Formats: sequence, C-alpha cells, structure tokens
Amino acid sequence: MQPKQTFSDRARIIFKGILDPIGNFLNGLGLTPNSITLLGLAGTTIGAYVLSQGHMTAGAIILLVSVLVDAFDGTMARLRGEPSDFGGFVDSVSDRYAELVTFGGLIYFFLTKNDFPGVMVSFFAAAGSVLVSYVKARAEGLGFTAKVGILTRLERYLVLIPLLVFNQPFIAVLVIAVLANITAYQRILHVRTQGRERILNSKQKDTKQ
Repeated sequence: MQPKQTFSDRARIIFKGILDPIGNFLNGLGLTPNSITLLGLAGTTIGAYVLSQGHMTAGAIILLVSVLVDAFDGTMARLRGEPSDFGGFVDSVSDRYAELVTFGGLIYFFLTKNDFPGVMVSFFAAAGSVLVSYVKARAEGLGFTAKVGILTRLERYLVLIPLLVFNQPFIAVLVIAVLANITAYQRILHVRTQGRERILNSKQKDTKQ
C-alpha cells in the first residue's frame, strides 16, 4: 500500500521556492541541520514558558517563529546532499519534545488558574499528539504505512497558534484533544487493514506453493 501524501508533504512542495533559498543561506553560514533542529526546540521551550505565564499572544508568536525555523532542517540536509537517518531521528525526537513542552506550559497555566478541565484536556491533547506520531513510527517499524489522518503535526500547529493568538487556549487544546486522538485511531485502523491484507497475501502465497 503506497503511503498517501499528507498536508505537510504538499506544504513542502508548495513552499519549496521559499524554503530552498533560505536553506541555502543557512548552509552558507556554516549552520548544520541538527543545529537548526535544536534551535527550533529551544525557541519552542521559551514560547512554552511564556504561555505558562499567561501571555498567550506573545507565546504563540514565539511558537510560530520556532516552527518556521524548525522547517528548514530537512531542506538544509537535502540541499547539502547529506540527509541522514540520524538527522531524521533527531528531528522526530525534538518534535515530540517540542509538543510536550508546549502542552506542559499550557498545563501549568491552567493549574495556576485552578482550571482542572483545562488541565485534563491539555493532557489528552498531549497524549493524542504523541500517539499520532508513535502509531506512525511503530507501524513503519513493522513495514506498514500510517501517513493518514485529519490532524498531523502541521495541522495541530495551524489549530494551536491562531487560537492562542486570540487568547483561546482552552478551545485550542480541546480541538487538538479530540482531533488528534481521532487521527491516532484512523492510523490504527489503517494499519489493521494492512495487517489483514498481509495475512491474506501470505495465505494465498502458501496455497500456491
């Protein structure tokens, strides 16, 4: 089963004309893709702290800048002609840390307001976001594909950042909590379908032998 093109994949193609020149410039400065990855994570951590203090608009703007910075690591590696498995691994791990620290900042904010529904919804948003990525990684480790679903990482930020700009943190985490977990379930069903197809093909092969 061929993996479907995600919204993130299409975005990279659409904005290639912008990403490539900036990626070349950053490479020319002597920066490495991994350093850009870590810089984006550092920016996200700062943004999460600002969110934890209740400054939603400022925190959202910092998150936006950090996400944009993080978008260049893959482009830089491709332009350098040296994309590596380790670089992809570092990028994936840092992305998970970035999301968790962001939701951690929001959980802290809700705790300071004694807003326990906000705390719980933020937890489910964080859990759903991590599960979306985990299901994909586990599926690919077993030889399946799982690039499906309504709310991948880029879409989560497209929900989170605008709503934070307008000071709506509860709505932001609520939407992500619902849609991210739905996405994880969609991916589980997608892998189950592939698993059944694999078993069927194996049985058919054994019958022919």
